Amino acid sequence: MWRQPRLEAGCGRFRRVRAPVLLSVLLLLSAATARAESSARVISDTPEYCGTLAARVAANPAAAREPVRSLAAQGVELCGNGHVRTGITKLRRALRAAQATAANLQGD
Repeated sequence: MWRQPRLEAGCGRFRRVRAPVLLSVLLLLSAATARAESSARVISDTPEYCGTLAARVAANPAAAREPVRSLAAQGVELCGNGHVRTGITKLRRALRAAQATAANLQGD
């Protein structure tokens, strides 16, 4: 059974055990990050991202239904008035509501 070495002053054995483990963890993380980057969406707190979210909401079949319509309208208005973070939050809520509504419509 493997035992974690005790940390003692001047203990070179701890460093020898830790280095391969650290290297393998870093390799796994870099491989996972490379896979995630290829499908990652760029998000930021910018008016352009507000526009992207508004377009995604508008493209959803449930965009005309409540509460999606009012949340999206509030989000666009907030973004237009300079409250970008709050506007993005509203638009994300509208998108989630639209996706849930569309899923419910398909299930019926």
